Amino acid sequence: MSINYSFDALPDMAMFASVVEAGSFSAAARQAGVSPSAASRQVARLEALLRVRLLERTTRKLRLTEAGAAAYAHCQQMLAAAREVMALSDSGLADKASAPSGLLRVSCPKAIARHLIHPLMPAFLAQYPQVDVQLIVTDRTVDLYQEAIDLAIRVGDAPPPGLAGRPLLRLRHMLCASPAYLRQHGAPAHPRELAGHSCLYLGEDERDRHWRFAKRGGEALVVKVKGRYVANHSELRLEGALHGLGIASLPEFVAREALASGDLLPVLADWEHVTDYAGMAWLLYPSNRFVAPKLRVWIDCLVAALAD
Repeated sequence: MSINYSFDALPDMAMFASVVEAGSFSAAARQAGVSPSAASRQVARLEALLRVRLLERTTRKLRLTEAGAAAYAHCQQMLAAAREVMALSDSGLADKASAPSGLLRVSCPKAIARHLIHPLMPAFLAQYPQVDVQLIVTDRTVDLYQEAIDLAIRVGDAPPPGLAGRPLLRLRHMLCASPAYLRQHGAPAHPRELAGHSCLYLGEDERDRHWRFAKRGGEALVVKVKGRYVANHSELRLEGALHGLGIASLPEFVAREALASGDLLPVLADWEHVTDYAGMAWLLYPSNRFVAPKLRVWIDCLVAALAD
């Protein structure tokens, strides 16, 4: 396919994305000022060019095919880049291109938002007065394209397909307990001894009761724990540990202050506590070639503040 031919298809790609976003050919046609039949012909022309069906058409609704979902993600990137270019026209290309501005939508897990991201906001907003930030705090996996998210922070081995990624920092989980609890119940010398302790764990599914451990040299095991207080929020488990309710599984950055003050003590520090919530935290953003200034300065801010 020639480059010129690809450029000719850009209006059809834009119409296809509009149809998906509007939910119907008629609604997209009204927005574009064309007839529904014209909008339908544009999408059909794109399907013929790509030699795949993008939409399943029924009398009630439209449904994206698997190929359509992939095409829609790329069309969204194209439109997002186009909107960024058009936004430069407000006050001159050179000045606008170098001045971060606009709304920045950021998604990240609850504990990371509270302990790592939120403390950075006052300085960032003061430094960039033309940038507004919407922090979307959720532990679910968001769709950056469908939900118009500029950047998400996720823990994983690598960026998922279709997203650009930059490593931010490595997260570690650890076990902690109050000195009073350890005086009363003793400190476990081996993970197997946790079965006799009251443990504070996540509790979102049965696997959260099965704590995994690894040790340098190859030893690894899983221990099924129990406890009288289960909470799916790290700050609540932190408070429970501080009040002597048991041995808590916590992100290291959540427990750091209490450990430094001596209000909590590490438990089984010579073992690695392996969880799905430990590993590399990635900065993920749509894989456009153009990175908006507001996103670039936000990434630089996070990396400078947290990479160490």
